[in-house]
Amino acid sequence: MMQHSLATFTIITLVGVCQALIPATPGQQTRRAIISTRDTISKIREANKPPRIYIDYLIPLPPATSDADIDPWPGGLAQQYPYAEEIVREILAGVVEDSTPEKCSSQVISASDCCGLYIQESPNSPGLDVAAIVFPSPDQLENMKQIEQMVGDKRAMIVFNRQYTRAADFGFFKKGESQQFLDRFEWAFAFQEIACRGEDVKLTFEQSTGWKASVIDENGQEIDVMDDSWDTATRPDYLELEKKINEIIPEPLWMRKMGEVQEKGFKFQRKQ
Repeated sequence: MMQHSLATFTIITLVGVCQALIPATPGQQTRRAIISTRDTISKIREANKPPRIYIDYLIPLPPATSDADIDPWPGGLAQQYPYAEEIVREILAGVVEDSTPEKCSSQVISASDCCGLYIQESPNSPGLDVAAIVFPSPDQLENMKQIEQMVGDKRAMIVFNRQYTRAADFGFFKKGESQQFLDRFEWAFAFQEIACRGEDVKLTFEQSTGWKASVIDENGQEIDVMDDSWDTATRPDYLELEKKINEIIPEPLWMRKMGEVQEKGFKFQRKQ
């Protein structure tokens, strides 16, 4: 999981600029989220469509987190919310041109579900305001529909770190209604982490590159596991990702760890 201090990852060249596949620091993640979100909103507006976008932000673990912690967020979303609020305010101030943090207002949508609404006002035009809903769950479907109606077609609406992934999450009787709502949204930025074949996999989406996937191995090295044939507009499929990892990294993590033990011994037995 991402923490405030991260190892330096392998650097690759993207469009002539040296940039790691994944953000190396929270500050870098925020900057990349702002750039990609602005680019996505511009692209959608050029297509004369209402800007409706997702942001998945990997919230840094608390500074006091240690490797021994089984759950770094024992307080759940309630513990994460103050961190998320600071991040959202910074992103919104960066997305809305010429705006300042003081121009951001907020209100609670659901205290029990830790869901809130933030609106960043533009000093140039009300049509350039941006609204962001933080941590919405399926229980907030009606709230999200009402907010979208309030936002209108010109203003951008961001769903930040949604607590659902598909229409089925909203229940059988609301599957059709929720699917119509979800179909209006597209990705602006994502930094996600999953486990695949026991490996630490990071998935990212940015408007300039599309979806990317990389494995962070036991030495902290960043290994690109994207296949050239994959559509970067679509999030990598789990089974295809597993197949690609088997191809690039034949030995699973447990086998590599066993090799390390045979070579160096158990950690408590090592002199250094």
